[in-house]
Amino acid sequence: MANTASAQKRIRSNARKAKRNQITKSRVRTSVRAARESLNDPAEAKKAVMAAVSELDRAAEKGVIHKNNAARRKGRLMKKLAALEAKNA
Repeated sequence: MANTASAQKRIRSNARKAKRNQITKSRVRTSVRAARESLNDPAEAKKAVMAAVSELDRAAEKGVIHKNNAARRKGRLMKKLAALEAKNA
């Protein structure tokens, strides 16, 4: 148990931040999973991928995930989307 008031406050604030980060990470995982699953349906794929890109950007901006992690995941999604669009064009 923390001995000082500032250490106790730090524990409380860390718990709040961890909860907020968990919510953001969960939203990212959900949107990325939905985007991957929508790659079977060309009509839905573009919208789902753009929503996932938006969530990744938001998480990287908040510092929940690293900006290079977001960029890598966006690149992979966009690459799959481009392949789908090329196949259906």
